[in-house]
Amino acid sequence: MVVERTLSIIKPDAVEKNVVGSIYRRFEEAGLRILAARSTVLTRAEAAGFYVEHEGKGFFDPLLDYMTSGRVFVQVLEGDNAIEVNREIMGATDPLQASPGTIRAEYGTDISSNAVHGSDSPSSAQREIAYFFAQSELLSN
Repeated sequence: MVVERTLSIIKPDAVEKNVVGSIYRRFEEAGLRILAARSTVLTRAEAAGFYVEHEGKGFFDPLLDYMTSGRVFVQVLEGDNAIEVNREIMGATDPLQASPGTIRAEYGTDISSNAVHGSDSPSSAQREIAYFFAQSELLSN
């Protein structure tokens, strides 16, 4: 097994539903450790920088509107195969296609308001973690 880190965001719709604690519990029950976390309201510039690979796509501006519409929780998860484990517990991007019992199946409403974001690869995780957290915030015990 490989110990990895991945970035996770609990999106505005899930925060509004008051299910942050339930989502954190799922991370921990899956063997993931919450290494660093913060709550914030993203500015449009922060959201645009984070989602820069989607710039120019039709859903980019609605995505920015959504991600800046309320508070988010951003966290770094660490554990054996953390990227894959997190993606499994999140479920498919479209909550209607997500397996029962996954975060998105339970808390998401549509492909846009799907409760959570998670890194999709080691390179994405590295870039995304560095976007929100300084290396000094990620020291393991």
